[in-house]
Amino acid sequence: MIPNHPLFQTLRELKGNPRITVLTEVMFGIPYNLFMPFFSVYMLALGVTDQQIGGLASLGLVVQVFSALLSGAIVDKYGRRLTLFLNDLLSWSIPCLIWAVAQDLRFFIVAALLNGLFRISHTAWTCLMVEDAEERHLVHIWTWIMIFAVCSAFFTPLGGWLVDRFGLVPATRGLFVFGFLMLTAKFLVLYIYSHETARGIQRMEETRQRSLFGLLGEYRSVLKQLLHSRPILAALALMVITNIFSTVSGSFWGVLFTTKLGFSDAEISIYVAIRSVVMTICFFLIGPRLTNLRRFRLPLWIGFLFFFISQLLLVIMPPHMIPLLVLSVVLEAVASALVSPMTESLLALSMESDERARVSAMVYVALIVLISPFGWIAGQLSAIDRALPFALNMLLFALGIVLVWFIGRPGFLHLASPGAETSKA
Repeated sequence: MIPNHPLFQTLRELKGNPRITVLTEVMFGIPYNLFMPFFSVYMLALGVTDQQIGGLASLGLVVQVFSALLSGAIVDKYGRRLTLFLNDLLSWSIPCLIWAVAQDLRFFIVAALLNGLFRISHTAWTCLMVEDAEERHLVHIWTWIMIFAVCSAFFTPLGGWLVDRFGLVPATRGLFVFGFLMLTAKFLVLYIYSHETARGIQRMEETRQRSLFGLLGEYRSVLKQLLHSRPILAALALMVITNIFSTVSGSFWGVLFTTKLGFSDAEISIYVAIRSVVMTICFFLIGPRLTNLRRFRLPLWIGFLFFFISQLLLVIMPPHMIPLLVLSVVLEAVASALVSPMTESLLALSMESDERARVSAMVYVALIVLISPFGWIAGQLSAIDRALPFALNMLLFALGIVLVWFIGRPGFLHLASPGAETSKA
């Protein structure tokens, strides 16, 4: 019965910060899934080229490197809750307004510079959500985050209807204005109903008399801890692959869809909705079985294989081949439901809790540095052939299959319990 489903049981058991961070995520997902599917074609309509779209993706990633590097010190010194609220306004609310009135590349550059600061928010949000959570809830917490995110995409057909009714540019401008209003409301609700974590209060006291530059100087010891932690390095390697895929697909799937495959702008929303429905079903069917983080090999193997096939179909399919496109979308959705919660949970569990903010910051600095060239690379590939960015994804997922075998060998990876020190290489 639904009330006894493990995911709903977890939702009932969540209290405090984990509960409010999970429940408010839908307020982020709805506007994001309304405007994001049309983002790349919106930029094309305003005269931005394929190479410039790829350059903007890489520019945003470069800014993310610096914001992620600063995030641990800022979050420790000023607190998880306040940092999250103020930086969310700066990195999401204001860019939405800029995107809504954009006229050319200059507007997108300014918005990319501000939006790249969201890594500070991400560190604060992750700490706020997981520091008070129990290990047994971690996978289900991340599953609920994914569920609310993809369920929000059920509203994407509304965006498609608006594009069809009013035209791509006017409709997308309206979606960005709606995004500003909804996201700002989300940030206010989360700030009002959350509280600073016990670890956050402790770190604020410890850093009260220390400067941000002094705190940044302490990252050397944190970097040493990261480099000697097999669980963190393993989770990081997996997330590099999935984040490169997200960067490439987010920037160029809509371009491939409307040019090489020959579908209309408005039809984008139909396939985004199909992906969301399939992912939601898989989260409820598969999620309850993904509770043991130490049995990660099979779900990740299957997930990376399905990802590979989904990208292969995009590369080889002729225009207007709806059955193959639906199959690609379905396989990608199943793969995401398998891979995303598991990799996020592996990373959350692998980070030693007393230094979570600074370790998280360094992990994401490393992550962004590794993936930042791929927006530009994908842009150059897309300019040659719109299918080539997805051939790049195929290579990455093949690497992922090998990587899961490598880190899953007996004795290679030992996950520590929360609060315990992570295993050393």
